[in-house]
Amino acid sequence: MNKLTKRLNFRLTEEEYVLLEKYCSATVRSKNDVLRELIRTLKRKMSDD
Repeated sequence: MNKLTKRLNFRLTEEEYVLLEKYCSATVRSKNDVLRELIRTLKRKMSDD
């Protein structure tokens, strides 16, 4: 596993935050885990082009 060395902060609307919270709760996953997975999907999407 790669060492986590970078930190990212960003702003969300209340609606986006609530959606993320609900998704994390429903999947029993952390926000960090969900967001890292989303970022990994970008790599796959870019290679599909």
